[in-house]
Amino acid sequence: MIPRYSRPEMVAIWSPETRFRIWFEIEAHAADAMAGLGTIPKAAAKKVWEKGRKAKFDIARIDEIEREVKHDVIAFLTHLSEIVGPEARFVHSGMTSSDVLDTCFNVQLTRAADILIADLDKLLKALKRRALEHKKTPTVGRSHGIHAEPTTFGLKLAYAYAEFSRARERLVAARREVATCAISGAVGTFAQVDPRVEAHVAKAMGLSVEPISTQIIPRDRHAMFFATLGVIASSVERLSIEIRHLQRTEVLEAEEFFSPGQKGSSAMPHKRNPVLTENLTGLSRMVRGYVTPAMENVALWHERDISHSSVERMIGPDATVTLDFALNRLADVIDKLVVYPKNMQKNLDRLGGLVHSQRVLIALTKAGVSREDAYRIVQESAMKVWRDGEDFLELLKADPRVRKALKPKEIEANFDLKHHFKHVDTIFKRVFGKA
Repeated sequence: MIPRYSRPEMVAIWSPETRFRIWFEIEAHAADAMAGLGTIPKAAAKKVWEKGRKAKFDIARIDEIEREVKHDVIAFLTHLSEIVGPEARFVHSGMTSSDVLDTCFNVQLTRAADILIADLDKLLKALKRRALEHKKTPTVGRSHGIHAEPTTFGLKLAYAYAEFSRARERLVAARREVATCAISGAVGTFAQVDPRVEAHVAKAMGLSVEPISTQIIPRDRHAMFFATLGVIASSVERLSIEIRHLQRTEVLEAEEFFSPGQKGSSAMPHKRNPVLTENLTGLSRMVRGYVTPAMENVALWHERDISHSSVERMIGPDATVTLDFALNRLADVIDKLVVYPKNMQKNLDRLGGLVHSQRVLIALTKAGVSREDAYRIVQESAMKVWRDGEDFLELLKADPRVRKALKPKEIEANFDLKHHFKHVDTIFKRVFGKA
């Protein structure tokens, strides 16, 4: 997590101030529940709230205590007792550190997920607008990087929209999966703390109770959360690479917005490089890199060890902050993307009509030519176009084998670009509904 690739709202979730405030709220809500059950004095719970709600926790002081006690939660509780006074002795009664740490971590992840869902909504809005704008803009489809058949630029953006719609659904599910609370004691048996305390804290913190925990919330939940972030990052990279390819000089069908005063190279003044989408490719790699450690955190010793702790202190902030930045950058790229329909048409026509080869193949088979012979006939003319740059339609018209099966106008009919777009409306309805 570095400032260059960070946005303030997401960074704030992972700040020490936020973490200690969440810790306090967990402890104070637990104290309320215990007071309601009669296990600690109601006056003590009230004092905790009165003093703690107004307090600004001294991070330097907590760090100072931790250097001595070598335990972050104890350091916090010690500092809290300095603020609250004698009544603080009732705080954390029957609880273990992981009750606070894990519940806090899940609160932070759910808040991060809410920001990421909003990011996806922003990206989806931009994709939908540009897809509708270029719904019928012809361009060439490519497989293996080679011209295949015609498509539209709107369809390219529409399948990105569909992909990120699925990403949003997955993230909503991943948020739900990590939105749990555990206040169950040293090994999860509730031996020293009533389950009703957990239920009270969970409701107060906007979480669900963890059905069964050990000393910790099971880490398969977190593994799924970070895996979801990794998949979203892969989708970010897929769209970024598409834009990077389309911006190549030899293609130049679309490019990132190049602002006045922007410079592309320290050496070459003419350069306009796809730096934003290249950056997104790199950031996507980083987010995916956090997935494997999250998976490895699932297997812990017995009821708990702390091998997961150091991992989560790093991947929690880094993965969410990085993806938040990446999604916002991608939304901005799409929103301002410069599109060149004339270049798309130029590239579409570049191979002299070869993009219509399958239609000719099908027409010949319908006219009675075997598929094997039809393929061979069409391919022979196609290879001449590749090799010598000849016109595909004229070659077909000059071929006696083709003329025997099809009249000139029947051959020409297979070169109608609109044929490829007859179901675009159907696809758009599937993706966007009636919009």
